[in-house]
Amino acid sequence: MTDLLLVLTTADSERLAMRIASGLVERRLAACVNIVKSVRSVYRWKDKIHDDEEFVLLIKTLRPAYEDVRRAIHELHTYELPDIIALPIEQADPRVIEWVDGSVQLPERPTA
Repeated sequence: MTDLLLVLTTADSERLAMRIASGLVERRLAACVNIVKSVRSVYRWKDKIHDDEEFVLLIKTLRPAYEDVRRAIHELHTYELPDIIALPIEQADPRVIEWVDGSVQLPERPTA
């Protein structure tokens, strides 16, 4: 088991996807964000079925940074409720783990 997380979210435009991706990497909350173009999302929102084209963001980060990543996505996003899901990474190439670990700046938490 590693501390790596893959956080997924979606955006309704490439411009918004780039805004979120750039914001996360610039703030050192993510080592990398891959943007997958043109996925089709069918979902229920406010009791209505929607069928939209979206972009998927694959955010590579660390478990201790998750809450800051989540807050940043909410801050940068235009959706009322961004779809934010985190998946633990069980295994990864050791050099990838080192890269993510060195790229993500963990938040300092106050000690009690």
